[in-house]
Amino acid sequence: MDELNNQPQHYFQDDNDQAYPQGDAAKSQIDSRHRKGFIWRILFMAALMTAIVVLVALMFSIANDSFGYVVVISKIDPERLALNVINERLLTMPNTQSSEDDTALAKAIAADPQGIGFFGSATYEQNRDALKPVAVDGITPDRETAVSQEYPLTRPLYLYTTADILAENQAADVFLNYLITHAPETADGYLPASESDLAQAQQNWLQANPALPIPPGTWPAINPAGIDGRLTISGSSTLAPLIEQTATQLEEAGFAAEIHHEVVGSTAGLEAFCRGDVDIATASRPIQSDEIELCRENGRFPQAYPIAADALTVVANPALTFLDNLSREELAQLFAEAETWQEINPAWPAAPIHRYLPGADSGTLDFFARQILQPELAALPTDDLVRLLAANISVGRGRALEREQRFYQDKLVFDNPAAWNEACSQPKGARPSGCTAPPRTQAEIYDLVVQEVVQPDVVETFPLYDTLLKRESIQRQMAAEYPNGALQFRSWLTTSFITDPQSSTPEAAGVRTAILGSLWVIVITILFSFPVGVGAAVYLEEYAADNKLNRILQTNINNLAGVPSIIYGMLGLVIFVRALEIITSGALFGLVDSTASANGRTILSAGFTLGLLILPLIIINA
Repeated sequence: MDELNNQPQHYFQDDNDQAYPQGDAAKSQIDSRHRKGFIWRILFMAALMTAIVVLVALMFSIANDSFGYVVVISKIDPERLALNVINERLLTMPNTQSSEDDTALAKAIAADPQGIGFFGSATYEQNRDALKPVAVDGITPDRETAVSQEYPLTRPLYLYTTADILAENQAADVFLNYLITHAPETADGYLPASESDLAQAQQNWLQANPALPIPPGTWPAINPAGIDGRLTISGSSTLAPLIEQTATQLEEAGFAAEIHHEVVGSTAGLEAFCRGDVDIATASRPIQSDEIELCRENGRFPQAYPIAADALTVVANPALTFLDNLSREELAQLFAEAETWQEINPAWPAAPIHRYLPGADSGTLDFFARQILQPELAALPTDDLVRLLAANISVGRGRALEREQRFYQDKLVFDNPAAWNEACSQPKGARPSGCTAPPRTQAEIYDLVVQEVVQPDVVETFPLYDTLLKRESIQRQMAAEYPNGALQFRSWLTTSFITDPQSSTPEAAGVRTAILGSLWVIVITILFSFPVGVGAAVYLEEYAADNKLNRILQTNINNLAGVPSIIYGMLGLVIFVRALEIITSGALFGLVDSTASANGRTILSAGFTLGLLILPLIIINA
């Protein structure tokens, strides 16, 4: 038996027949690897935490920029558009008469056994013996229900002027000071302004008179005696009794200025004020954004002075004994739908309703329509929206829109039948899409009105962080910089962003066209490159002879797989967009009006270009 070898045996050896470390060397190596592993683990965790923080920051940034307040300035106020439609409906109802003179309306109702109407409480108080007040939702208009805001038709009343006018016209300055000073002692039929409204009026007047030495927290009551000059006032019939009574009181106090007061309605009064024709406008409603814009265009920056309140009163002839209370729904039906009393309530007589309303320029009519009929542009029927569109765009633009997609199935709005029939008799590729497309829906026409007429413009955006935590600061900034703007909470991430097509108006733009275009390009690329690439690969691998030509082809295919994509882009531009333009544009198949208008920059060109790009890769890997 051979002698045993007593030399140490190495059971674990590497390729070079070198033993792994043993003893202290092994322990040292293990400790070193543990330290390195720990360091790498720390680095990995740090990288992971950094990635999480970056992801959270990215998500916060997306959410912060996708939601928040925006300031929107519209070319035409959408509420004004809807309100005009509702007002026209009210004023054109059968047996309806209108006037800017509330006293004339009161007398007409008192003389008509079927008469009903509405106006300010001051006019009612002056004619209460001949009229019958009608409760609204079971609440009778009186001082108690109006002051508590329980009565639903209570509203503030405004005077509008500017700081420059008050600085230049002492008569206007003193008149307004007197009216604010005696606001709690308003004329018969009026209600005192709320504390917040009165404080706003006082603050605006003090800001317009910075040179007066007035101690903080005090209100100066200026003596009107001896003040002369000329003062022009125009506007609301609701405020007429208050203005006339104030003028009488001032005259008795020695006020020598000439006061010229004209009752034309809130809208006409504000328009005259913004044009620079009068010093003060009176209004039974707040000034609107388009009116503010008109004022600013003429260098006037209006300040609001809410100096009183009013309970708009629905009144009827006392002969209407059955009429004591009306709900808001019944009021809407009475003034905008029904022609007889019986249509509202079967128990009432079948006699016709005779309506007596303020005129189209009246703020009272606007207020009533807002409170009772609640006009919304998006809720208007198709016919009203089409009329708004026709009244505010050119015939040429309307004809273009109608040829894209008509508004009605059975009639034309902008185009004439002869021209329409001629256009629709053209070959398939040359005829307008409106010839075969279904008519626009109400929602589509509303979108057109917004884009073509309202034309909203987002002039300022605020991130979500500021929207949630700095709301008061945003409101102050908006009031100072954009008094004619509307503050809206806007979500930019909506389903409409995905479903709407591209548009030159950012607010209406969507990515539907980009998404569908990308999908079509992918489909065309696959349909072109996959069968051609797989077929070429099978041929070259299984059937092609091993000759010089085929070897050159295979070498070139391998080389083409490494060509930069920009080269393929230029190749596609030259071949598909330019050389094959008649095909890729669809002109060859009659899909465009003429070859002169053909354009090869289509999804077909893009799909073929991408197909060429990936074709070598498919052949090599198939």
